Amino acid sequence: MLDTSNLPAKPDSKFQVSEFILLGFPGIHSWQHWLSLPLVLLYLLALSANILILIIINQEATLHQPMYYFLGILAVVDMGLATTIMPKILTILWFNAKTIGLPECFVQMYAIHSFVGMESGIFVCMAIDRYVAICQPLCYSSIITKSFVFKATVLMALRNSLTTIPIPVLAAQRHYCSKNQIEHCLCSNLGVTSLSCDDRTVNSVYQLLLAWILMGSDLGLILVSYALILHSVLKLNSMEATSKALSTCTSHLILILFFYTVVIVISITHSATMTFPLIPVLLNVLHNVIPPALNPMVYALKNKELRQGLCKLLKLDFKGN
Repeated sequence: MLDTSNLPAKPDSKFQVSEFILLGFPGIHSWQHWLSLPLVLLYLLALSANILILIIINQEATLHQPMYYFLGILAVVDMGLATTIMPKILTILWFNAKTIGLPECFVQMYAIHSFVGMESGIFVCMAIDRYVAICQPLCYSSIITKSFVFKATVLMALRNSLTTIPIPVLAAQRHYCSKNQIEHCLCSNLGVTSLSCDDRTVNSVYQLLLAWILMGSDLGLILVSYALILHSVLKLNSMEATSKALSTCTSHLILILFFYTVVIVISITHSATMTFPLIPVLLNVLHNVIPPALNPMVYALKNKELRQGLCKLLKLDFKGN
């Protein structure tokens, strides 16, 4: 008879793992705890800067306008996006608490995709707001109203919360019978489903379709809006007004393009075999914490009214044009 005692055991297809282990950043496990310092600083910056934006907008009656309402909503979304991942990442780096239950993992997966989609939607709303303000100034007060802000926000929230539901639902339907270690520090859809013992094609296809169709249409609308703004601005007779508008729009566009470029890179790298698996993981984490930290700073520094509100809040003398 054949002695099978020394043969490796095959995974039990009936067995279902009860938890995942998030290993952290691939290839640097021995010193990844040092990354906690810049990450926690970015997280604290994101929270404090966005809270300041909300306080300033709430306290200054002159800022109770649609443009600032969208900035306030973006601040809330930014804090939600960063908070979805950072507490767990810091517990991994500080306390080596790498385990995460399946339900908790799927909830995090849903929250990440919802907040990323919501941020994309708010960028679209802000681009439309700026387009109407610059290209159709006489119609601005009748088009961009408080009702428009409310309806646009609810529409984006419904769009992203509903279209994102299939991602964790499909992931939960996969069968995880052997491996439960994820070379990541958060529950990314493709990272989790790569551990499944059955076919995950539908998960990958839906993720890519959602990224390219939803994010692609948002990016297209934003680029069209800013192209029309640029065309309108270049026709202004005042060089000072043109320079100011270009400076503001350029800084906003750089942040927006960074946001979408990283989304595209993550989608591509997740679908390809990477020589350096650390790259997509690091990009994924930074994509969820850098925009929340930079957005309020750039928008505030480029906006005179917000700078005035900040100086008033901090009881500083404000001087500037």
